Amino acid sequence: MLNLKKMIAALACGLASISAYAAEPKIAVTDLTYEEKVSEYFRVVSASSKSSVKGSYSERETDRSYSQRGHVDAKSESNYFEAEGYYTYIDRGELKTYTADLKGALLKGGAVHLIQARPYVGKPMEKIFDIIGRIKQGMYPGADYVLFGTVSNIQFRQESNQLQYGNSMTASLSLDLVADFSLINTKTYEVKAAFSASGSGVDTKIISRAGDRVVFNRGKVMQETSRSLAEAAYGELMVQFGLPRGANRPANAGTAAQPVVTPAPEPVTVYR
Repeated sequence: MLNLKKMIAALACGLASISAYAAEPKIAVTDLTYEEKVSEYFRVVSASSKSSVKGSYSERETDRSYSQRGHVDAKSESNYFEAEGYYTYIDRGELKTYTADLKGALLKGGAVHLIQARPYVGKPMEKIFDIIGRIKQGMYPGADYVLFGTVSNIQFRQESNQLQYGNSMTASLSLDLVADFSLINTKTYEVKAAFSASGSGVDTKIISRAGDRVVFNRGKVMQETSRSLAEAAYGELMVQFGLPRGANRPANAGTAAQPVVTPAPEPVTVYR
């Protein structure tokens, strides 16, 4: 009887875990979409020339006369064109570097179920920002919500500062990234959360002499930026979406995780 009660309790806990896992909202995370105005200097020089020469000659001779005739026609033409200035255009696309840590934070937290989003295909025109159109195209199958992020500011900075003592200096490379996020219901297109999050990273080197060559670790800077952005975005999402932060689900949720059951104390018979 006791073993049967243990089995029933374990089965009930397993079913509860599966039910809770199935009830988790399914979220797809897009890559960060960006739009940037780019100006490029250009200078064009074009020169061409062409020439032609035509000539004709004829002679005529009879018993009483002699004549000759000649004609030359020469032409020459040259063209020169020069222009310079700045060409401005709009560059659009997706940054595929800064969302992996955010997806990892969602997986570690366990309050949501992560769905793989399909990458945007096609020319990066203005419709890349049409997240509703992308949802209707079926780019997020199985997702209840889409977390759509756009870059509002991204900037690398390189700075140097003189140390207080000695001739040494510090040189640093830093990156600041700010992104705006919207959590959108894929059925009703309702915005369930909206927030901005920022991330930053820095790599600092010490220079002993002025003029020394410095090689910065750009990978480290980008990694720190991605992780800090993920932490900030995850915290805002959990607060606005009303989910417990860091509430990890069982490790084998979805495959009937085995809960830990504390057995009831058995009666003890004392013989005198």
